[in-house]
Amino acid sequence: MSERPSLTKRRSSNDRGVSPPPTKRRQQSATTSKAVANFFTPVSKKEPEKMTWRIVKDSLLVGRYGASSATTGKRRIAAFDFDSTLVTPASGKKFGKDATDWKWWHGSVPGRLKKLHEEGYVIAIVSNQGGISLKSDPKTVKSDQKRLADFKSKLSAVLTQLDLPISVYAATGRDQYRKPRVGMWQELMDDCDCDSADAVDLETSFFVGDAGGREAVPGGAVKDHSCVDRDFAANVGLSFHTPEEFFLHEEPRPFVRAFDPTQYIKDATDNSTSLRVSQFTKSNPLDIVLLCGSPGAGKSSFYWKHLQPQGYARVNQDILKTREKCIKVASALVKEEATSVVVDNTNADPDTRAVWVQVAQKLSVPIRCVLFTAPAKLCEHNDAVRAMNLGSRTNPESRSLLPKLAFTSFASRYREPKVDEGFQDVTNVDFELEGDDELKKLWGRYWM
Repeated sequence: MSERPSLTKRRSSNDRGVSPPPTKRRQQSATTSKAVANFFTPVSKKEPEKMTWRIVKDSLLVGRYGASSATTGKRRIAAFDFDSTLVTPASGKKFGKDATDWKWWHGSVPGRLKKLHEEGYVIAIVSNQGGISLKSDPKTVKSDQKRLADFKSKLSAVLTQLDLPISVYAATGRDQYRKPRVGMWQELMDDCDCDSADAVDLETSFFVGDAGGREAVPGGAVKDHSCVDRDFAANVGLSFHTPEEFFLHEEPRPFVRAFDPTQYIKDATDNSTSLRVSQFTKSNPLDIVLLCGSPGAGKSSFYWKHLQPQGYARVNQDILKTREKCIKVASALVKEEATSVVVDNTNADPDTRAVWVQVAQKLSVPIRCVLFTAPAKLCEHNDAVRAMNLGSRTNPESRSLLPKLAFTSFASRYREPKVDEGFQDVTNVDFELEGDDELKKLWGRYWM
């Protein structure tokens, strides 16, 4: 009688010595039943996403959690910076290592925000985020996408935990949106349908941020990295609080601004002699005038107001691109048209100025120098006012914002011009603020 064949599967050689045989472990699914149900739910019946995002002019990232609350009367706005104001890295590092590395700046933050919402405040986050780029760059596309995704994930996690209707404005460029400039506030006003000056109750609205220009405390708190949050609030007309003052009710600490344009407006009103421009009078039938001064010192404005009316033509390397072209044009104006010329460049160092002294000697005409004495911070301020107001009276030539290097490069090369370099004379021109009240109000904002 033959044996019946075995119905069991032959064991693998890998199972030898294992007794009893291993059991299969059931994998825990990360997909919730709610997610599965939502997948099969028709689009028309799905709940809308609570967090939405949009991009303005490839520069401003705007997020919105929840639906806007219906409000009547003037809006009261509670605006906050984000990092080191609402949240801080849980790792204790200066910057969060990823999207999950965060905790509340203080345990009282969520409760205080919920109370503001209950009181009818519109809550907004207004933050500079220079580490994020919204512009497409093939060289950095992967890192840019990761930083943007991390920021969005962190914001979404924070706002989901709060579960309050909050708008987020994140400035990623060096433009009109970056604090202390008011572009983000204007976008917030548009989103709130605040199309008139009296639509917001500025007296009860406020801004909270950690960049308050505070001085260091010996053995205690460190110096603030800047004063942009305090300056932003001043530009808008909001009261300002640091996180320590608002959440912990600490007393305000002394603060210092690196540059305060309101002082120049005050001095101009007081007719301070330090702002009085030296008069420049044409003293030769034909000559060359060399301007010397930092970018933003007022050289071009001085030319149009004081030198062009006296018959001077202007050569400018920003327009002509090379010094050789400037020399060629200037020489032609003097020789062929008998026209005096202004060289409107920075002309920071003796070697650069010596080139023009030699040109004047070759043309057999005198050369004079006009030195603009505006300090570096004032020049940076002037440049920002000019660049952020394209097409206005402050920027008739539509110049863009200069990089920091333009100012540091001038400072490193600058040597004060002297008569013995070959000049007929050197005339100093101090900064003078001119214009009507509207222009002074624009110039008097904090722009850096």
